Amino acid sequence: MSGNGAAPERGAGRPVDSAGGISFFRRLWRAARLLPDGAAAGPVHPVLRLYVRWVRQPLLPAMRLWRRNIQVRVVATTLLMSLGVVLLLGVVVIGQMRNGLLDAKRHASMSQAEGGFKAARDAADAAADRNQDAAQAGGRGLPDSGAWLTQLVQQLASGGQGVYHVVALSADATDTTSVGTRGPRASGDIDPEQSVPAELRRKVDSANGAFETPASIKRNSSDEGAPALAVGKRLYDVNGKPYQLYYLFPFTQEEKSLTLVKTTLATAGVFVVVLLGAIAWLVVRQIVTPVRMAAGISERLAAGVLHERMKVTGEDDIARLGEAFNKMAQNLQVKIQQLEELSRMQRRFVSDVSHELRTPLTTVRMAAEVIHEAREDFDPITARSAELLYGQVDRFESLLADLLEISRFDAGAAALEAEPIDLRDVVNRVVDAALPLAERKGSRLLVQGAEQPVIAEADARRVERVLRNLVVNAVEHGDGRDVVVRLAVAGGAVAVAVRDYGVGLKPGEATRVFNRFWRADPARARTTGGTGLGLSIAVEDARLHGGWLQAWGEPGGGSQFRLTLPRTAGDSLRGSPIPLEPEDSRRNRGLNESGVPLAASGRGVPGPAPLPAAVPAQTRNVRPAADPTALPGSGARVVTRPGGARNDNAAGTGPQDRSRT
Repeated sequence: MSGNGAAPERGAGRPVDSAGGISFFRRLWRAARLLPDGAAAGPVHPVLRLYVRWVRQPLLPAMRLWRRNIQVRVVATTLLMSLGVVLLLGVVVIGQMRNGLLDAKRHASMSQAEGGFKAARDAADAAADRNQDAAQAGGRGLPDSGAWLTQLVQQLASGGQGVYHVVALSADATDTTSVGTRGPRASGDIDPEQSVPAELRRKVDSANGAFETPASIKRNSSDEGAPALAVGKRLYDVNGKPYQLYYLFPFTQEEKSLTLVKTTLATAGVFVVVLLGAIAWLVVRQIVTPVRMAAGISERLAAGVLHERMKVTGEDDIARLGEAFNKMAQNLQVKIQQLEELSRMQRRFVSDVSHELRTPLTTVRMAAEVIHEAREDFDPITARSAELLYGQVDRFESLLADLLEISRFDAGAAALEAEPIDLRDVVNRVVDAALPLAERKGSRLLVQGAEQPVIAEADARRVERVLRNLVVNAVEHGDGRDVVVRLAVAGGAVAVAVRDYGVGLKPGEATRVFNRFWRADPARARTTGGTGLGLSIAVEDARLHGGWLQAWGEPGGGSQFRLTLPRTAGDSLRGSPIPLEPEDSRRNRGLNESGVPLAASGRGVPGPAPLPAAVPAQTRNVRPAADPTALPGSGARVVTRPGGARNDNAAGTGPQDRSRT
């Protein structure tokens, strides 16, 4: 509730879709919340609403903690950023380690394979020389190539058990099933044909030199492969026939080293992240603790505990902040005490003067009545003076009564005598009392929404005073047009709106109209209206009920004052069943300030604003236009209209050259 008793209508700035309503995602998020009367917050399917509510409910405590605790946000952000840095560093280190191990493995494998290839050539040359010598001596001829290859593979593999495997294949890649020198041979239980990639065999078979490529070692006892590096070369056996010799170097040791590095980095990363989180928690705590202390002390200062001070230790920036805060609190305490003393003196003065003036005012009033009754015996000038004296005494008496009432509010002595009442009866009494004034002004008083009970726990005397003030003001400033009094009830609130079609309010005057002795034109004397305290007293009465008194208006389009009260005394208001801006306002009718349709305002010639048509005569039993399901969970009263327009707490404007009291 604002300082003038008006609670602004929330909802401005919300995203809207092309149809002018609330966006789908906001409706989806708000779908889980039901209104007091059981209506949904938007056009969302009930099943989807229940699902969103089920998903959203566990997240609410975490979201609330995230919004309210800066220490949690800083620590969580630090942990996330630290985790990202550790992951990035781990990826880079593991990548560099993998590349280094691969390069080292490649160089070592090529070097070892070249040694094996040289040994195979030397063995073939030595065997060929021995065979030649034996043949010259008349001995045996060419040796068995198959036995020689088997012996060669076993001899080459004997020096590298667990480090590498040796495979000998036929040079003809298309024939791998023949026996003898062209049959596959391998050390251990590996499958020579599945372990050597076909691409590598084609390279070795088509060109001289050693070639290497990644491979997968397949064993006869298992279908799973082990990553390895295959190095191959085409050689010639003792009989001069070509064959392919391969070295398979498994990455077993490299994988163990890489796994050790990963484990080490993961363990170190976890410790680093946890350590950084603890450090961030401690560092932020040193900053947040004084801030929380200052916030708590500020709340207690705002609650009136003016002697609260911060505990200051050290000489750092936080200590200087605490000293400055304590000095500010001390100065505020002194100033507030001075203002309270001055306010008490002023209230006592107003109360004393008001009480003391009662006796002389009674005497003056009696004398004025005597003079007024005998005015026919006076000359015209004296008779007119007697009438003016009698009228000003009435005005003075009303002003004195209003001052006494204001002094009670200022002193906190106003008491609320709430009981269940039907606002229709109060409205009927107010309308009946204002009928003579309306007949003199040429206005009609119309009541809408009185066909059903409008029950609320309220002080009937104070509510009647508020409504009487609003209705009389509407008649006096309505320029002889209809005045509509509208009642509505929805959820936990009741509302009464008074609509006139007079001079209206200028921009910015909807809040100032509730100020004491406020006038739209300060240069003019107060010759019409009341004492200038009526709306101020009405706002205080609304506040005493825990309700709102708000104003809306547009120049030349009239104004509307809305009183909203909780149905149960002591409850808090979440919204009003009647929109503050009436449906027949220029904006709702698609007109600009000059009364020209918005679609044609760029081509039309501005002219005087057309006055609204007279409200058709209606009985007091008309259904209210308020939608009972229109109370959103946020407390805002948002009425969807074509084009996305909303009912906001319009900045009202005061009547031209007139004052509302």
